[in-house]
Formats: sequence, C-alpha cells, structure tokens
Amino acid sequence: MDTNTAVSTQRQEYYDQIKRLNLTPLWESLHALVPREPKTPCLPAIWRYQDIRPHLMRAGELITAEEAVRRVLILENPGLPGQSCITQSMYAGLQLILPGEVAPSHRHVQSALRFIVDGKGAYTTVGGERTTMYPGDFIITPSWDWHDHGNEGIAGVTEPVVWLDGLDIPLLRFFDAGFAENDSRQAQQVMRPEGSSYARFGFNMAPVRHTHSSATSPIFSYPYSRSREALHTLQRQEGIDAWQGYKLRYTNPLTGGYPMPTIATFLQLLPKDFRGKTHRATDGTIYCVVEGRGTVHIGDSAFNFGPQDVFVVPSWARSRLDAQDDVVLFSYSDRPVQQAIGVLREEFLED
Repeated sequence: MDTNTAVSTQRQEYYDQIKRLNLTPLWESLHALVPREPKTPCLPAIWRYQDIRPHLMRAGELITAEEAVRRVLILENPGLPGQSCITQSMYAGLQLILPGEVAPSHRHVQSALRFIVDGKGAYTTVGGERTTMYPGDFIITPSWDWHDHGNEGIAGVTEPVVWLDGLDIPLLRFFDAGFAENDSRQAQQVMRPEGSSYARFGFNMAPVRHTHSSATSPIFSYPYSRSREALHTLQRQEGIDAWQGYKLRYTNPLTGGYPMPTIATFLQLLPKDFRGKTHRATDGTIYCVVEGRGTVHIGDSAFNFGPQDVFVVPSWARSRLDAQDDVVLFSYSDRPVQQAIGVLREEFLED
C-alpha cells in the first residue's frame, strides 16, 4: 500500500469514527460552505402565461376554491425540484378564483403579496378592509392578518381572475418559524370602506393619532393606475438608467422603507427599443410582465417574454433586458433582508 492510499484509508476510518458522534470535518466542505462568490442552485427560468392558463382553468374544474383553501399552481424553480420555491428565499404561484367563489379566511406569519395578472372584479379583504382587484394592482397581506378573497364581478360582468402570489415561505421555513390559522368564518366582516387605508396614509400624510405599529405598510393596495402614472412622470422628467430603464420601488409611507420587512417590490418601464446593460445582484429576483414584449438575457440563456409571463433571475447571475415595445415589469426579491444584515452586493457592469 502506497503512502497516499494509507493516508486516505486512515482519514476515512477517522471520519467514520467521528460521524458516530455527529461530527464532520470542516476542511472537507469549507469551500462549499464559504464560496468565493454565490453559487446558487437556482436556474434561470420563464413561465409563459398562455401555456399555464389552460391548466389553471382545468384546476378550476377539478377543485373548488373552498376545498383547496387557495387554488394555486406553484412556480417551482427547475433547479429546486420538490421545494415549492422559485428562489431559495422566495415563493411564487399563480392563484385562480372563479366567479361566485370565496377563498376562505385564514392567516399566517408569512408575508404575502399578490400582483393581479388577469381579469378584474375579484376582491381581497385584509384586516377588515376590502379592495377590488384590477390587473397590475400590487396588494399586501401582512404577517398574521386575516384575509379572504372572493369574485363577485364588477358592473355586472364576471370573469376568472388570476394573480401572482409572492411569499417569504422558504425564508420562514429556514427559520422554522411558520404558523398558520384557519378562521371560523368563511369571510371577514368588512369594517372599513374600500380605499380607507390609502385615504389615511397615501398622500404623504398620516393621522396624528394613528396606531399602526406593524413593520408592514399601512397601505395594503397599490393601484396600478397610480403606479403607472408615477412611471410616466419619471419618464418625462428624468434621464433613463442604462441598466434598468425607469425604475421605482414601492414604499411604506410611514418609514420610506419597503412595504414589507422581508420582500422588496418594484415597477419599471423599459421604453421601446431599450437595450439594457448587464447587471447582477445577490437578491434573486422574480419578474412579472405587465405590458409589452422583450427579451431577458440571463447568463448564457435568453428568454423572449410577453404580457403576463413570469421569469426569475437567480442570485448573482448576469442579466440584461431588451424591450421590443414599451415594457412594464413588476418584480420582487428578498432585498430588505439582505440589506438589513449587510450582505447585499450589486454590480452595474459596462458591457
């Protein structure tokens, strides 16, 4: 037996001995545990809405909203099969509610957003306030707030409504801190008129005696009509960013921070024929296309996208955006968490 073989055998015998004591040698895994740069298992991917919609409608035939509690098709990252997540910290799914249905009231500690993708006339009730949902609206369900959904239609017209659900489920799962509770009621009693949270907090003012102490924004519905106008104003008044076009972040009006403590949300406009420069950041980001068509280049991959499609850019992946038309993109990530612990890194590269 040569020297190298003898050493290898001795080390393996040693590893077998310490394994029985639930010990493992750091030197065998140090480079994987502390890499020189992020090496995420997440893969670039796109979910084309026109391919998914028939399966959502079929789900509507097979299971009721009440039976399912939430009738959702999870957008599962192909690099993370069986883990019900789109990045290692974020969850995404497309939820369907049909005319006349109610998705029953429940609550959970996970923070949630919904971004309306298709149809109008459904509503969500959060903490006793109801809002009607329209395509492009960004709506928050704060941690541990009761919420239910229904679809009564609007102006006598009813249609299926689909939205993108984004939650910090994987993050809470990592902390082993998840709790949930079903309500004894199918739907909450509406305690405040629609739009009351925006009326109180949405005009750069707040009631003097307000009691909102949550880390989540007191506004839970950000209508697309207002957000789109803000982008249009920015486009008229500011120079374009060579990497991101015209980009705004949603804010908590009381703090100026992100609307949710664990999830950042953004809306950006890429004008027709925009050709973006390359960017990368450590917060893997989920995008939903609101308007227009274009192409996203992620590493060696390129995906053509259109309205209602969803795609994901993994952590530290080089990406750039091209616009065929005027494009509007909604996006979300775990950026607030990374900034809070001081690990966010971002690069705007010169191609």
